[in-house]
Amino acid sequence: MIRILLVDDHAMFREGLKQILAKHSDMRVVDEAGSGQEVIEKILQQKLDVVLLDISLPGRSGPELLTEIKKLKPELAVLVLSMHPEDQYAVRMMKSGALGYITKESAPEELISAIRKVSTGRHYISTKLAEEMAVALETNAPKLPHLTLSNREFHVMRMLASGKSLKEIAGELMISEKTVTTYRARILEKMKLHNNVELTLYAIENKLLPWYFSVRDRDNSTRE
Repeated sequence: MIRILLVDDHAMFREGLKQILAKHSDMRVVDEAGSGQEVIEKILQQKLDVVLLDISLPGRSGPELLTEIKKLKPELAVLVLSMHPEDQYAVRMMKSGALGYITKESAPEELISAIRKVSTGRHYISTKLAEEMAVALETNAPKLPHLTLSNREFHVMRMLASGKSLKEIAGELMISEKTVTTYRARILEKMKLHNNVELTLYAIENKLLPWYFSVRDRDNSTRE
């Protein structure tokens, strides 16, 4: 029996996943979490085989949360299930310790296959992701500026690009505004940008903002 923790901040989405997983006798959802803090509590309380992890959670970013999970439970298999395309987040998450990455647009059969594979300690990697990781490993391959950021810098960058103020970011991450200002300066320097407007434009062009995907999906649905 594969014991699973579902992690997503949308209760309705978790319900849908539970219905899919309930059809398979070798899997059981033992608990759910809707925030990073809940995830840490649950993995310490429950005996688990797989964490099915969404990376767009309130507060703590996906890569940072994943790093903490692996520190506390290094043997625990983590499969990322995200609305973000593989080319935006997969390599970063795999480097942080995930055994697999799958998008929410994937077929249920692919999700089931991925869960079974990572539960045995093996990696689940699509052909597209394998190509992305191969490129990432090439030391001479040109990197997009946001790929040079640390996990925390990447999270702060997305928050700044989303239009959040220094005070809002400091409150969500539980750090001082001065620390956020330091992160902002470091991010702009690494990415060779000058202000938040340029940062936002870059994030939109590279599809790095959560709301971009909901707008895109809504527009696609309208066209259909």
